[in-house]
Amino acid sequence: MDELIKTFEEKKLEAFPGRTVEETLELKILETLNKVRDSIGKIVEENSDEQNHTLIMARSGARGKILNLTMMAACAGQQSLRGKRIEVGYIGRTLSLFKREDLSPEARGFIKRGFKEGLTPSEFFFAAMTGRDSLMDTALRTPKSGYLYRRLSNALQDLRIEYDHTVRDANENIIQFSYGDDGIDVSKSHGGTINVKKIVKEVKGGLHG
Repeated sequence: MDELIKTFEEKKLEAFPGRTVEETLELKILETLNKVRDSIGKIVEENSDEQNHTLIMARSGARGKILNLTMMAACAGQQSLRGKRIEVGYIGRTLSLFKREDLSPEARGFIKRGFKEGLTPSEFFFAAMTGRDSLMDTALRTPKSGYLYRRLSNALQDLRIEYDHTVRDANENIIQFSYGDDGIDVSKSHGGTINVKKIVKEVKGGLHG
């Protein structure tokens, strides 16, 4: 990590195609920190008791992931705000206790402790920032997608398939000459084609039943 920052400060860091040097540095640091958290996660999983309730839930798929166990037991990891490290706040720094232009993990939202050990005030603040952002994103996205679906269903509610296989509206205007341009019902197709073998098998099963 220190080598990456040093290379950047010495202006020796090569930029990714279509990215600035600063963006390249952030991407590389974020990738490194995520690898650190994943490595810690593997160690936690290997050394956890098989009867650990959190581990059982994660492995069975009932609730949570190994990542949640890692965050509780060892390392909460990098807090990501809109896909990047935390960079908003004061001029040139995230919080007033950090130096300006500090690119270290701690100054940009990396939490090296687990929730069991407890967080420092700055780590807690970073966790609260990303938690609030996630909550607001979910709260705003849900009604927006619901409203879009309502508008779409209202716009399409008078469309129907006629006996000549054309799709028409209430005024008999032809919208499509063939439903979906191929006449295949997507709810009954398999990868865009009709699976004849499956249909025959189901029919045979129904007859024998």
